[in-house]
Amino acid sequence: MLKQEKEQVLRQINYSCYIARSREGEQFVPEHVFSYQIAGSLTISDANNKIYTVKEGDFRLSKRNHLVKFVKQPPLNGEYKALSVYLDQETLRNFSIEYGYQSDKHDTGDSFISLRPDPLYKSFMESLLPYQQTGHTISNDLQRLKLREAILILLQANPGLKDVLFDFSDPGKIDLEGFMNKNYHFNVHLNRFAYLTGRSLATFKRDFEKIFHVTPSRWLQQRRLQEAHYLIKEKGQAPSDVYLDLGFEDLSHFSFAFKKTYGVAPSRI
Repeated sequence: MLKQEKEQVLRQINYSCYIARSREGEQFVPEHVFSYQIAGSLTISDANNKIYTVKEGDFRLSKRNHLVKFVKQPPLNGEYKALSVYLDQETLRNFSIEYGYQSDKHDTGDSFISLRPDPLYKSFMESLLPYQQTGHTISNDLQRLKLREAILILLQANPGLKDVLFDFSDPGKIDLEGFMNKNYHFNVHLNRFAYLTGRSLATFKRDFEKIFHVTPSRWLQQRRLQEAHYLIKEKGQAPSDVYLDLGFEDLSHFSFAFKKTYGVAPSRI
């Protein structure tokens, strides 16, 4: 259980520091994120059930427009610490115009890139720590310089990242049925599902009901409960171990919905 947590967020530079046994969650990643794991470990799984493990001292680039689940684990008797720089689309577009960078192909690779260690990465991240740890505010002008420096360092260490950073295309219209059957367990708003399938929210709802003959909200609950019933009955998993993984916000809501559907509490299966 979370005992103490501290978040210092200075616009696009985020320093995370907390003490806990572990912390789990999920999120939609709307922008590219360049991160440095200072202490503790991070386990990430994406929509393709691919698992990435980040250890102390690792650098990573989380790519935009992906759904992920994560588990943050502090070191023994220590604090979980990570530093992240968010590379938003406006900053990257301005950079591409100024320096003439452009993507040569649409990026379709993994949602997460492990970056090989490079002295430039570490020196850059360490230059940010004094601002984060002492609470000093980074001015807008200095922050813009630091974001530009981060992009230049990434490109110098790995020139191929230009096809990731400067791919400004939105998700194209894709197979909605296949996407939902693979991603139903992510607890995100419908407009996120709509965007990731290349549709407006209205078109998403209309296409969804044509395929599944039920509203998205109703289908999501039914599908999640169906999977929960299977995991509890056939795989012997505890309700407390499955409800978060299947997109329910809390155990009481999950138990109420489960009993309403199956006539018995999940703990009685």
